[in-house]
Amino acid sequence: MKYNIRGENIEITPAIREYAEKKIDRLERYLEVNENTKVNINMRTFHDHTAKVEVTILLNHHLVLRAEEHTSDMYEAIDLIIEKLERQVRKHKTKVNRKFRENGKEEQFAAVLPDSTDAVQEEDTLEVVRTKQFNLKPMDVEEAILQMDLIGHKFFVFADGESDETQIVYKRNDGKYGLIQVN
Repeated sequence: MKYNIRGENIEITPAIREYAEKKIDRLERYLEVNENTKVNINMRTFHDHTAKVEVTILLNHHLVLRAEEHTSDMYEAIDLIIEKLERQVRKHKTKVNRKFRENGKEEQFAAVLPDSTDAVQEEDTLEVVRTKQFNLKPMDVEEAILQMDLIGHKFFVFADGESDETQIVYKRNDGKYGLIQVN
């Protein structure tokens, strides 16, 4: 795996680097990784002496794993992230393998996520409980944000007034806004 470990307001010591790499390497028992697997780790400390760690793993087959933790201890944050990533992998593997088995193509995904003795036995069902249909009103980003805030949602889908392309505004965890442009 190729590691890119970056620190904000913190020097990444060899001990922190080694600890993070060792923990993330544990995921190899769930994933088939190679030299093209990229691991981005962003570690940040704040003035209140808390730490935030974000880990993004880019695998082949367009699979992206991502988790973040905000705690008072950098090492604890790394441990909690590994637990989250392991759960994500197990859940994803279970769902995808079930889908491939239903289609008679189980071997297609087995190469990406090899079997593990820790595989999740329980499956969450993905069930749509409500469907809405509406016409997209052309508007600009600022109006879409106002509409989203008015209805109290965390995201809002709209048609861009100039390009007529579908876009999505969303409220980020930091209280700011993001924009997704759909091509």
